[in-house]
This record gives sequence, C-alpha cells and structure tokens, in this order.
Amino acid sequence: MNDDSASSPPLADLRARLDAADYLVDDGLSMALHLAIELGQPLLLEGEPGVGKTTAAKALAEATGGELIRLQCYEGITAAEALYEWNYPRQMLAIRMAEANESAMSNDDLFTPEFLLDRPLLRAVRSTAPTPPVLLIDEIDRSDDEFEALLLEFLGEASVTVPELGTFTTPRPPIVILTSNRSRELHDALKRRCYYHWIDYPSVERAAAIVRRRVPGASTGLVEAATAFVSSSRRLDLDKPPGLSEAIDWVSALHALDISEFAREPAMATIGSIAKTPDDTLVLRRAAEEHAS
Repeated sequence: MNDDSASSPPLADLRARLDAADYLVDDGLSMALHLAIELGQPLLLEGEPGVGKTTAAKALAEATGGELIRLQCYEGITAAEALYEWNYPRQMLAIRMAEANESAMSNDDLFTPEFLLDRPLLRAVRSTAPTPPVLLIDEIDRSDDEFEALLLEFLGEASVTVPELGTFTTPRPPIVILTSNRSRELHDALKRRCYYHWIDYPSVERAAAIVRRRVPGASTGLVEAATAFVSSSRRLDLDKPPGLSEAIDWVSALHALDISEFAREPAMATIGSIAKTPDDTLVLRRAAEEHAS
C-alpha cells in the first residue's frame, strides 16, 4: 500500500472520529481499524495487558455509531453463552398451556424463533440496525481450544448455524474485534481468518497525551512525571508490568487527591493503582521513592 492510500479521506475521517472519542491511534492501528470496517474481516488485536485493546473496540463503536456487543471470554465459556440458547422456561410454559388446552406440541412448535435467545454472536449477525454493530470478543486467549473451534464458522462466514432453524447469515457483516493478551498461543485456523495487529506500549510522549485526554483536569507536570515513571518501571523485575490503563488509574487517583506534582508520599500511598502483587508493590514503592527523591 502506498503512502497516498494511507492518508485517504476515509482513513483520515476515522482517525478524526476516534480522536473525538478521546482515543489516539498511531498509523498502524488506524489502518487496522479502517480495514476491519472496509473489508468486513475480523481484526485480532494482541498486546500486553493495559495497552488499549478493549478500549479500541469501544472507541470504534463510538466513532462509527454502531452498537457495541461484548463477549467476555474465560476458561470454560460455552457455545450457549456465545451463540444462542433456547428459552426453556417459555418452552415449558407453552407445553403446560397446550396440555391445559388438551393439545400437543411437537418439536417444530417448540424450536421456533420466538423461543430463541440471541447471545452475542447471533445477536451481531441478526442485527438490523442501520450501522453495523461492533462485536468485541474480549480476551479470546482465556478460552479453550474447543471454544476457538466454535468461532471458526462465524469468523470465516459471518454466520451462525442453529440446527433446528438453519443458518443465519447477514449481507452486512458486523465489525468484529478479538483481543488477546497472549496468555496462550492462538490456533492458526483462527489467525488466518483475521487481520492481525500488535499494539505495543506507547512512547512516553504518546502515553502522556492519552492520559491527558482521559484525565483532563490533571496537571501537565503530574501527567508527564507519572507516565514517565510507569514507562520506566517496565524495565524492573515485575510480575505484572503496568500498562497504559494503570497509568490512567494512577493519575486519576492522584488528581482525585488534589495532587498536582509528582511527589514521594502521594506516589507511594497510591501505588496500588499500578502494582498488582505484593512483590510488585515493594519494588514499585522503592522505585517511586528514588524517582521522587
């Protein structure tokens, strides 16, 4: 792709809309989000925790005006939670009413669209909104292999099959964004169906600009010092290095205490915003004491 296409009006418009949603993107991420819209291809965003993967999907929904549909993955998640379920209480009620009227109900009567409960994937496929929804499949790496396999039909064809009713498809696929923290390697079959983009930690300057957007009342000095400290802390031996989201939380906490300058005591008192284990708390407190001394 040449430079002219990278600065095309649709892409520039998307960046402006994301900027209006207080989500600052670099060239690579803006292109990935743009192609997710234009190609209708699922977008797989990987990166360390806290770099803004989930926020990207939320900002894209705000920028496009589409509904955000979120599927939070976890170990043991089932097809029923992602695709669809049958409304068993309504089915039982229908059976009892039929018995009271001395009539019978067959499976064809029970397994109809009126008894179908849409879960995130089917809901995205069946959406009739004028703007395609943004389907966020969050932390796909936390699910298991079997659940990944369940997603392949949907990711490849934007369709969901309900054996009793057939296959639901859409002429206008939803915008699909998957996120992964790389807690495990995803299968090639899933990756082949997606456009891939890695979100790295932002530079200190970009991180400060993002934090200023999210905590507009905080002083410039506080934002710059806190984001610089968070960035430098990733070079320490930490169990869970803090990401951009933790930097935002920390500046928010300091600002809530009316702190306008990065100083030793408030930094150490609020270190729980960026430290998530006992060992990291000790390491970061020592680092904060040295940084602010």
